[in-house]
Amino acid sequence: MSTVSAPPRSVTVRVPAKVNCELRVGPLGADGYHELSTVFMAVGLYDEVTVTRAERWSVTTTGPYAAHVPSGSDNLAMRAARLLARHMRVTRAPVAIRIDKNIPVAGGMAGGSADAAGALVACEHLWGLRMDRDELMELAAELGSDVPFCLAGGIAIGSGRGERLAPVLARGTYHWVFALSSQGLSTPEVFGEFDRLTTDISVPQPEPSPAMMTALRSGDPEALGDALVNDLQEPAFSLRPALRAVLDAGLEFGALGGIISGSGPTVAFLTGSSEHALDLCVALTASGVVDQVTRAKGPVHGVQILPGPTRE
Repeated sequence: MSTVSAPPRSVTVRVPAKVNCELRVGPLGADGYHELSTVFMAVGLYDEVTVTRAERWSVTTTGPYAAHVPSGSDNLAMRAARLLARHMRVTRAPVAIRIDKNIPVAGGMAGGSADAAGALVACEHLWGLRMDRDELMELAAELGSDVPFCLAGGIAIGSGRGERLAPVLARGTYHWVFALSSQGLSTPEVFGEFDRLTTDISVPQPEPSPAMMTALRSGDPEALGDALVNDLQEPAFSLRPALRAVLDAGLEFGALGGIISGSGPTVAFLTGSSEHALDLCVALTASGVVDQVTRAKGPVHGVQILPGPTRE
């Protein structure tokens, strides 16, 4: 006789950070947002998000960046869970959310967006919704520009505000070193600084560069290092001048290329191998110009459900 397994009491997912290999900023639209063209790569620096059936909504955070994560209704993972519950008319919806936070907050690596993507997938599985992927991606786009990519992972071109994705057929594995800052940067402030510094009123429509696409298709890390570009880099330097010294140091110590990730302040350095990445970490740490360094490789998958959920 067949048996029906009980629904899971909790679900844990792992969700990666991202780096922007290229970020081009276009004109300001009527909605107040700039048109973007960006090339995302998911990298192996992860948050874990656990959702557990509960009597009331709650969110707690552990890990090195826990102190910087809001615990109430402003928490993006909480907003994601509530949005999904409303959209799918889930009864007995409340969950307790626990975030093990290893992706920097306000670091340009999609830390909050990763948690939102993780909460969507975890709750969808917990509630047994069996949603169409496209529908889940639409909800992700409502939550933030980077959330759909955190669901998808890999390498993708983002357009619009970054939420419209097209996968990139790329070769190779890339080894990154991330110079992390103890103080975040506000994305709206960085875009505001971009507007202040941009004197050319005829900003062109952004599109991926041929050099970037060729580098990714070839799997050549040196070519990718040469192609890294971010239109928000100078605004980030303007707001945080010390970041320029971090970038210069990494390049001096032999990185194949360096770039501010997203709106910063994380500085991402591309290296040629795992050993090269380790050497660069040691050199940057010894230099004293960085608060903290870590390394990761990419591309990696998007949100993944971890095995072994607890069952009622």
